Amino acid sequence: MSGTFYVIGTPIGNLEDITLRQLDTLSAVDFICAEDTRVTLKLLNRFEIKKQLVSFHEHSSKADAQRIIDRLIAGESCGIVTDAGMPCISDPGEVLVKLCAESGIDIKVVPGPSAVVSAVAVSGLSTRRFTFEGFLPVPKKERSERLEKLRNETAVMVFYEAPHKLKTTLADLAQFFGGDRRISLCRELTKIHEEVLRLTLAEAVAYYSVNEPKGEFVLVLEGAQETSGGEATIEQAMEQVSRLIAMGEKPTDACKAVARETGFRKSDLYAKLQ
Repeated sequence: MSGTFYVIGTPIGNLEDITLRQLDTLSAVDFICAEDTRVTLKLLNRFEIKKQLVSFHEHSSKADAQRIIDRLIAGESCGIVTDAGMPCISDPGEVLVKLCAESGIDIKVVPGPSAVVSAVAVSGLSTRRFTFEGFLPVPKKERSERLEKLRNETAVMVFYEAPHKLKTTLADLAQFFGGDRRISLCRELTKIHEEVLRLTLAEAVAYYSVNEPKGEFVLVLEGAQETSGGEATIEQAMEQVSRLIAMGEKPTDACKAVARETGFRKSDLYAKLQ
C-alpha cells in the first residue's frame, strides 16, 4: 500500500503562526521535501523536529521527482513544504502533486498561512473576487501581452514582486492601468517590519522614487470598473494601442492585439497612427 503525500503550509514570516497539526505532521512523516533545505532546517530546529530533508526545487529533474514518487509507492509518507506559506501554488511542488494524483497516491493538505489571501484581506479593496497573477513576465513583449489580457479584469489582481524590480513594475502598471487605479502594497507580512501602503498607482510610483523598496511585496491592484456594456470607441482603442507601443510593442503588433480585443480592423487602427 502506498504512503501519503502531505502538502504542508508553513509560516510566511512569523514562526509563531505554526499550527499544532503542522507540527504533528512534520514529526510523523518519513521524509520532507523542501524548496530550500537550509530554510526548512531552521524551522525544524526551532521546534526540535529531526527528519530527512530532500531538496526539490524548480531545477530538479524528472528523475528527482520519480525517486520521491517511488518512495511513496513503496509505502513511505512524505510532507512537502516551501520556504514560506502554502507549497504547490505557483511553486515547483505542483509537479509532485500532479504525479501523485496520476499514480493514485493519497494526497492530504495541512493548510497554513498564505501571503496572497493575507494581503487581499488587509488591502482595503473589494474582496468578493480576486485573481492571483504571481510574478509578471520580465521580457517587455510577454509582460505587455499579460497586462493586455488583464486590461478589462474587474476582479482585484494580486501580484508578487521582488524589491529590486518593484519600481519598474509600478511604472508599467501605472502606464497601462492609469495613475488613478488604487493599489495596496503589502510588505514583509507577519514580520517585524510589516507594512501596508494603500495608494493610487501614481502615488506609489512617486513614493518609491524617493524611498528604496525593501523586503518582499504582494501587490493588490484594484480591478476595472464594471460597466453595463457597450463597445469601445476608436479613441479608446487607440489609447490601448499607444500604451502597448509605449511598453515596447511594434506598432503593427499593437494594432493587431487591440483589433483582436475590440473588433476594429487592424488596418483602420494602423491608419490612425500615421
